[in-house]
Amino acid sequence: MSDAVPILNALDLSIAYGKDDAVKNVTLPILEKKITAIIGPSGCGKSTFLRSLNRMNDFIDGVSHRGQILYRGSDLYAENVDPVEARLRIGMVFQKANPFPKSIYRNVAWGPGINKLPGDPNERVETALKQAALWDEVSDRLNDSALNLSGGQQQRLCIARALAMEPEIILMDEPCSALDPVSTARIEDLLFELKKKFTIVIVTHNMQQAARVSDYTAFLENGVLIEYGETDQVFTRPKETRTEEYVTGRFG
Repeated sequence: MSDAVPILNALDLSIAYGKDDAVKNVTLPILEKKITAIIGPSGCGKSTFLRSLNRMNDFIDGVSHRGQILYRGSDLYAENVDPVEARLRIGMVFQKANPFPKSIYRNVAWGPGINKLPGDPNERVETALKQAALWDEVSDRLNDSALNLSGGQQQRLCIARALAMEPEIILMDEPCSALDPVSTARIEDLLFELKKKFTIVIVTHNMQQAARVSDYTAFLENGVLIEYGETDQVFTRPKETRTEEYVTGRFG
């Protein structure tokens, strides 16, 4: 394992919908400025776990958790933590691109504006679009509707929107599942650039994608963490039989 420091740390975390645990006693470090992939079959708790990392589950009735999530050593769910502030530091990009029905510029500038982030909004928009590898494609039409962009461009715009808030961590829930192979490759290339500055957690059902882009991989099954380790080890020398069956496509 690397000497990198965990920026987020799930400790014996269980998450329940009503009485049913969707995530069960998971302990998992998220290392700073690394890409961690979370893999596993549909319904295994991947997205539920991911949403817990920036308190998005707070919006779902009947969800409760036991255990802890530490963000830089402090309990993310402590009473004195403002969940809105937490989400500024820990941004999220969803499975389906969800640009606002506004201009490209307003999509990126809106969040920093309502949160009164300092600095020149024009510079912030340009920086975020450049970080999302979109500036060269849209710089001459910032006032056009974001809904006119292609699916891949819309997803990169949503990434830019998250980056404009200057988070430390970006959570991505199946960010390429609705995209064609060319757009997927653009996003994957982008991830390598982004991890120089940001910590990234990506949920993906695409084994090849997890193997290509991530530094660390966690395999969940039925809400249980079966295996976690460096991606090369998990995919080529898994310690658990269930992991081997899943990553080689022989999963029962």
